[in-house]
Amino acid sequence: MIDLSTYRPKGDKRNTAFFEENLPRVYERRAASGIDGLVGQMAAIVVQVDHGHAIEAMAELALMGPYRFRECWLSETHRIYLQAAAAGQPQLILLEPLTTEYDDEVTRWNTMYPLSAKRPNARYIGEIYNCGDCGAVRGILESQNIRFVYPGEITNSFYALEHLTFTFLSDYTYNRVGYVDVPLDSLAPLDLGDRVLLDDEPLEVLEQAARKHELHGLAGKVLGVDHLATRVLAGEREDALLEYLTMVPYYFWGAYNIAEMNSSTNVTRHPSVEDEKLSPARVFTANNTPSYLNSLVNLPMPTEEFVRNFGRRMHHLAYEVADGEVSGVKNVDFVVEILRDLGVPFLAEVVGECTDQPNLKQIFSRSSPHTLLITEYVQRCLGYEGFFTRDNVAALTEAAGHEERYAHGQVFD
Repeated sequence: MIDLSTYRPKGDKRNTAFFEENLPRVYERRAASGIDGLVGQMAAIVVQVDHGHAIEAMAELALMGPYRFRECWLSETHRIYLQAAAAGQPQLILLEPLTTEYDDEVTRWNTMYPLSAKRPNARYIGEIYNCGDCGAVRGILESQNIRFVYPGEITNSFYALEHLTFTFLSDYTYNRVGYVDVPLDSLAPLDLGDRVLLDDEPLEVLEQAARKHELHGLAGKVLGVDHLATRVLAGEREDALLEYLTMVPYYFWGAYNIAEMNSSTNVTRHPSVEDEKLSPARVFTANNTPSYLNSLVNLPMPTEEFVRNFGRRMHHLAYEVADGEVSGVKNVDFVVEILRDLGVPFLAEVVGECTDQPNLKQIFSRSSPHTLLITEYVQRCLGYEGFFTRDNVAALTEAAGHEERYAHGQVFD
């Protein structure tokens, strides 16, 4: 357990006096108000896809990682799918609108940006955290000006239930935070609507993807979600961090400059878990120089280009790969080789080296055509502590930047 009163964040990213003054105040208020006692570990990850994309998206998840379909429920507006990984790890809840005409604030945010408009309802929604009592959490955080959704105020009733409550979309990240006070081994306690049994054809698609994962030796190597990374604007980095730390019992682990990519990587973690997969780290990446000033320094800015093209949103979901090797090939290289053979496209080669010193090997996939999320695979060799090396992050950020470019007039980002 981390002692937040004495912990000193890692890294070389300089924060403002505003951030340094308010970070301990956020911790102190959280403890005094009861949030630290009421809110626990991450219970689920919520992703929405466009109508007609759910089965393909779940098959992709089953092939590329440990998530397996468990059940489906029907609400007035959505099919809601539950996927489970290993015991104790967050579930994955997939929302699929019932029609192509479905429209809510997610649709409107997506259609504001040139490269997300093509998938108007595809979006990472946010995380759900276990809590002792949803009403108590909501009452405490509302007194701190955190806004929550209420029944009758929103198109998708999933966001405002008796045992599951969500915040508004954050002004800084466009993500939500949810709280649940019942176990999510099944969605039945949430009273979403009617249970739906999938037909044989979609079930076979999901089962075939899971079989491929097993038969090609990926089981036991891709272990679970390690971290989730959101990209925000340069001037909103500190606000996004402090807002998130107001709402969940995480701490600011540290931040590092990636000078050659004109960005910083900022990590928050749960203080009482030793295995990140039980409550994945939340990472926030932002430019150092905002786009309107960047021509003065003429540096790459793939992080802010992503925000300009897709909006503030989740950029990638990272899986931990077990340390080890297969026939002299590191596990992450083996995983990537198999997935490439099965048709999964990647942005570049694996970066990083694992020799006789602790280190990381990492790689980004191309973004999913269904969720718009990139998948990262990361192998920590010889007990490496941390989430990145500067060289690795620079290479990954550059590779993603080539994928996420948008040409408009005389501006090419």
